[in-house]
Amino acid sequence: MTDNTAPVLTDFERAAVKEAAKESRTRAARKKVSPEELRAAGEADVLAKIAEMDEEDASLATALHRLVAENAPHLVPKTYYGMPAWANAAGKTVCFFKPKAKFKVRYATFEFEWPAQLDDGTVWPVAYAVTTLTPADLAFLGERVRIAAPRSDGSGSVTRRAGARR
Repeated sequence: MTDNTAPVLTDFERAAVKEAAKESRTRAARKKVSPEELRAAGEADVLAKIAEMDEEDASLATALHRLVAENAPHLVPKTYYGMPAWANAAGKTVCFFKPKAKFKVRYATFEFEWPAQLDDGTVWPVAYAVTTLTPADLAFLGERVRIAAPRSDGSGSVTRRAGARR
């Protein structure tokens, strides 16, 4: 018989599970609110998370929050395991910002989840390391966001940029 006294989850993992459970309860409580109220509440949640970050991560998160709002205004701000994120109309996370301080790593990342429509052949990137954001970086990531989250035209089809492969 082995002595299995090691904790099942690390403190960090335990905190992430608690964040996800809190977000799940919040999501359930917000099911009956209007889309406008949902957006406003999500915006407040994201801004509160950004306010908790150190200056470097907060600066990047603020710039990315603005970038997503400008390039995919139909995405709804929310938190995802305690990180700023943006979701589609179905409530599925399309992209999120992973601060470096949260994971004690040397760079933050801007990542895309499976609902992002970035498919391009058989291999494509879904995460980008971010240490600073130049105008060229913002233009590049803005294009990635537009491709990842095309606006629906209301007919059930999606509008994609010309030449984008599916």
